Amino acid sequence: MPNTRFLKALILLLTTVLISFSVDAQVKIMTWNLLNVGKSKTDENIEYIAKVIKQTDIIAIQEVVTNPSGAQTIAKIHEELNRSSGAKWDYAISDPTVSSPYRSERYAYMWKTSNVKLKGKPFLEPTYVEEIEREPYMATFIYKGKELTISSIHTLPTKHQPETEIKYLKFFPEVYPEHNLIFLGDFNLTEQHSVFNPLKKLGYVPSFTEQKSSLKQKCIKGDCLASEYDNIFYHTDKNELVKAKPILFFEDFEDITIARRISDHIPLMITINPL
Repeated sequence: MPNTRFLKALILLLTTVLISFSVDAQVKIMTWNLLNVGKSKTDENIEYIAKVIKQTDIIAIQEVVTNPSGAQTIAKIHEELNRSSGAKWDYAISDPTVSSPYRSERYAYMWKTSNVKLKGKPFLEPTYVEEIEREPYMATFIYKGKELTISSIHTLPTKHQPETEIKYLKFFPEVYPEHNLIFLGDFNLTEQHSVFNPLKKLGYVPSFTEQKSSLKQKCIKGDCLASEYDNIFYHTDKNELVKAKPILFFEDFEDITIARRISDHIPLMITINPL
């Protein structure tokens, strides 16, 4: 008869190894419209923002102001992450988007260098610069030998029909056929809108459904979220979604007006296995 205690120990060891391998093969990606990233962010705000960001491996940030305070504030968040998170971080910030001077912004990426590596240089996507006012900011990261190309976007406000810009995303897989594309950001539109159907038919699915992500001006009977604007789309043949987590950061504050000094959007985070 085999030793029962030995068998139990062996099963436990194998289970631990398998779990460790599974966890090790997962990468966390966050998107966050941080509301006018610039001089409006106090040192206290920056400290809190870094506290939220440190739980991910890669974050795509939208709505960085184009004046020098935008880049300066992103640098301060980066410094705070390196100081307080216990990990080494790097970052990249885009040039101002070019199509519209009235809605021009910058984007930013931050990533944990012990977990992911940047491949090449992030860039503002030039193909549809005439059709998309704030052209997406693209970056390719390598995780455990697997590449992920993130396309971060902040579309037109809802009243200006963001679907007129979103419809061009369906062409990106043809422009970047060798890339494992992740579409994320503030779409100012629910994923249920028909404009996303072509992407879905190509195999890209939303990580979040019926998840509101913008904050109300005032909470009503404990309901503080307003609209389904932000999301993360991934290809089901190239990635396995392990977890999709909305970060309800406003719950850390006594009043929604204080939380809105951080942002009027919550961050969304996914954990995936690149296949």
